[in-house]
Amino acid sequence: MEMEGVCNGGMLYHEVQEAKLCAVHCVNTVLQGPFFSEFDLAALASELDSKERQMMQEGNVSSSSAGDYLSAESHNVSLGGDFSIQVLQKALEVWDLQVIAFDSPVAEQAQIDPDLENAFICHLHDHWFCIRKVNGEWYNFDSLYAAPQHLSKFYLAAYMDSLKNSGWSIFLVRGNFPKEFPIASSEVPNGYGQWVSPEDAERITKSCNTTESPQTIDSTQQGPDPYQEILLEMEDQDLKAAIAASLMESSQAVARVETGSPQNDKEDTKDGNEDSKDKNTQ
Repeated sequence: MEMEGVCNGGMLYHEVQEAKLCAVHCVNTVLQGPFFSEFDLAALASELDSKERQMMQEGNVSSSSAGDYLSAESHNVSLGGDFSIQVLQKALEVWDLQVIAFDSPVAEQAQIDPDLENAFICHLHDHWFCIRKVNGEWYNFDSLYAAPQHLSKFYLAAYMDSLKNSGWSIFLVRGNFPKEFPIASSEVPNGYGQWVSPEDAERITKSCNTTESPQTIDSTQQGPDPYQEILLEMEDQDLKAAIAASLMESSQAVARVETGSPQNDKEDTKDGNEDSKDKNTQ
């Protein structure tokens, strides 16, 4: 499963944490380029919600069991910006990539020797990040880090075991990964992505304070600073508004289904009222 040739001229694509967009960062670092935005993933989440509701309506499911799925609340994205694995899977399917649970029988080879794979997705406590092989070398593309962190092949297996033992959900990604992304300049349109050379990534990592790891694999880590929570809440308002707008169409569809009204009922009622008004005038 080795990937031939040098991708993106030997450069690494990394995204630094923006609001709560770690799922976006994770997908883009798997693909090694700014392929998706938060709006793209929100649209995929809305599409998945609609399909799930339709399946529940068409299937022989009791109203009590279907209640959650028929509600206006999305099951694939929270207003805070946390996306489900189904959304990430749908996004990567666009590029012919398959997402497989690490503990499934299909992934037995990866469990024995993870170096045979090309990418892993990890999730815990509403945080997503990617471990990716680029040009034959492994890197941790966690968006909480200032730059990709190089992982030796020996450490990769130990690190994967540590994540698994600490409760992380791990998925491997297989398929034909994009070879190139057109790098027009050093700037990335989304504002939080960057192209760095392996040498620069190593330099940035060494310059960071190694005594304070931005993210630990301990699932029993302490809660966040309340002051940081307030700042994050302020930064997330625009994201929440955008996601809510993306899901509005799906929510309206659900409301029409629950009231038993077709899509153009409102327009028909309006026309009928106008006709009645004309007749009364006459």
